[in-house]
Amino acid sequence: MKILAIESSCDETAAAVVEDGRRVLSNIVSTQIEKHKIFGGVVPEIASRLHAEAISFVVSDALKQAGCELCDIDAVAVTYAPGLIGALLVGVNYAKGLSYSSGIPLVPVHHLRSHIAANYITHPELEPPFLCLVVSGGNTLLVNVKGYTDFEIIGRTRDDAAGEALDKAARSLGLPYPGGVNLDKAAKSGNPDAFKFPKPHVSDNPLDFSFSGLKTSVINTIHNASQKGEQVSVADLGASFLNAVVDFLETNTEKAIDLCHAKTLALAGGVSANSVLRSRMETLAKKKKVKLYLPELSLCGDNAAMVASQGYYEFLSGKRADMTLNAYATMPITEEM
Repeated sequence: MKILAIESSCDETAAAVVEDGRRVLSNIVSTQIEKHKIFGGVVPEIASRLHAEAISFVVSDALKQAGCELCDIDAVAVTYAPGLIGALLVGVNYAKGLSYSSGIPLVPVHHLRSHIAANYITHPELEPPFLCLVVSGGNTLLVNVKGYTDFEIIGRTRDDAAGEALDKAARSLGLPYPGGVNLDKAAKSGNPDAFKFPKPHVSDNPLDFSFSGLKTSVINTIHNASQKGEQVSVADLGASFLNAVVDFLETNTEKAIDLCHAKTLALAGGVSANSVLRSRMETLAKKKKVKLYLPELSLCGDNAAMVASQGYYEFLSGKRADMTLNAYATMPITEEM
C-alpha cells in the first residue's frame, strides 16, 4: 500500500511516498530556513506564502522520485494539527483537492504522532508498546505508545517546550536561526559545568516538565553579565544551559521508565537530533537496561515520510476525512479528529 503524504506545519514544505508504512520511495523537503533567518525565527505569514509557492512542485517531485502516478496511490495523508494555522491550511487544502479530484481517500495525521512514526522507518522491527520522549520546538511529552494509533500522555510541559527554551537561549546568545541546532554546535567546545542553573520540578506530577524558569535564568545570566560589562562565553553558557535542559529530560524519562516498567524507549521530535540528548539517552538506556530507538537524523526534523508512515497506520485503523477537514493550531496527541 502506497501513501502519499504532505507536511506543511511550520517552515518545511514536504511530500513523500511510503510503502506499507516503512519503505520510503521518496521524501522531498523544501526548506524555508534561509528566508526566515534574517528575522531570527519563523514568520507565519511568510511561511504560509512560501508553502503555497512550493507545494505543487514538491508533491510532483515526490511522485516522480517514487516512480508513481497519482493513480498508484492508495491514500493521501496530510498533517492537520498542531502547527502554524496558515501553514497547515496550505497542506490540508492541497491534500483535499487531490483527494476530491482523484477519489483517493484522505487521511488526517497528527504531527506529533508522525514524529514518533519516524522511528518505524529507521527501525522496521519496532512495534508498540513502548515509551517515547517527544521533544520539539513546540512540544515536550512523555508518551506511552500502546498501539500505532493508541497514545497515553504520562508527562507534558506546563509552559515552554524544551526546543523553545533552547531556541530562546540561542537567540539571547546571538546565535543565528535555527537556534537549537547552532546552540548544539557551539556547546561542543564549552564547559557544561561553567554555569549552574536551577533544577525545575512540577510538584503535582513528577513526570511533567516546566522550562520557563530555566529560560528566564539563562536570559537573566546574559543580561546581568551585560550590565556589568562582562563577556559571557557562548560555548560555556550554551553547554551549561543545554546540560540543564537535558538533565531535566533525562530525570523525568528515567522516572517514566520505572513507572511504566518500560522495556523499550524511543526518542522523537526535532530536538531528538541534539547530540547531547542522544548521548544521554543512550547512557540512560544502558543504565535501565532498556532497548533504545533513535530516529535517523534526516527524519528528526519535519518531513513527509514520517507523516506517510503514521498515515498508513491511521488508514488501517479506519480513519478518514472528508472535504470538511480543517487545520488546528493546537491538539493533544490523544485526541481524534
